Amino acid sequence: MYLWLKAFHVVAVIAWMAGMLYLPRLFVYHCDAPKDSIQSETFKIMERRLLKAIINPAMAVTWVLGLYLVWDGGWYTSGWMHAKFALVLIMSGLHGVYVRRLKEFAADKNTKPAKYYRILNEVPTVLMIGIVILVIVKPF
Repeated sequence: MYLWLKAFHVVAVIAWMAGMLYLPRLFVYHCDAPKDSIQSETFKIMERRLLKAIINPAMAVTWVLGLYLVWDGGWYTSGWMHAKFALVLIMSGLHGVYVRRLKEFAADKNTKPAKYYRILNEVPTVLMIGIVILVIVKPF
């Protein structure tokens, strides 16, 4: 059962990361859309659906299965797992930032420029690289 749960954990991580990489790109394009335009309203729908249908459920499944795998595999005493856990906490915090930004766009109250979202878009990639290296290499 462990390997099946691990497989579903990886699928959930992929879905979560896909959303975490795509949502800030939508924000970049949303910045250029005039408020109250059809384009802006379309971005609001796309952003909300991406968050509610993909990102939120994928994060929840990632966490539930990940915590179970850590417990069942006895990884909770491993140094690499502590580092990975810290990076996943940061990723979850970034998820929260995305939720806040989405609410600002939904209320037509975004104050950040497109460049901010371009930079923010790189953060999940850096975190993902660190997480994957920790899981595969287990350096400590």
